[in-house]
Amino acid sequence: MNTTEKVSLVAAINEVLQLAQAAAGAAGASIDDTAASNTKTYSSTKITGLLADLKNQILGGASAAYDTLQEIEAEIGNDKSALANLLTAVGNRLSFADAQSLTAAQQLQACTNLGIGDPTTDFVAAYNAAKA
Repeated sequence: MNTTEKVSLVAAINEVLQLAQAAAGAAGASIDDTAASNTKTYSSTKITGLLADLKNQILGGASAAYDTLQEIEAEIGNDKSALANLLTAVGNRLSFADAQSLTAAQQLQACTNLGIGDPTTDFVAAYNAAKA
């Protein structure tokens, strides 16, 4: 569904509502659940279903406690450090897509987590010692 309103979800939904109302009010307008146009509109049942589907897609199965932006804002607002903690946790993840500067302790922990051992191991020296 294309709208000219790209900044606000509410404004985009209102634009769709206005278009639907205009289509319904146009001379010769009729209801057609297979295709909307300038002379045809979807039934209220079809429109309600499409809006419910859009809501489900946006919310992605969020529980009723977090199914509005106001509820999400209130929850984040209750714990000012929650967002900062989340961003810190995300920032502390090892990235395979970006170059990272890690301390020696972070490198050791990352290598341990990956099961590849100590990153400071001198394998040439170990090889030469084993060969001798």
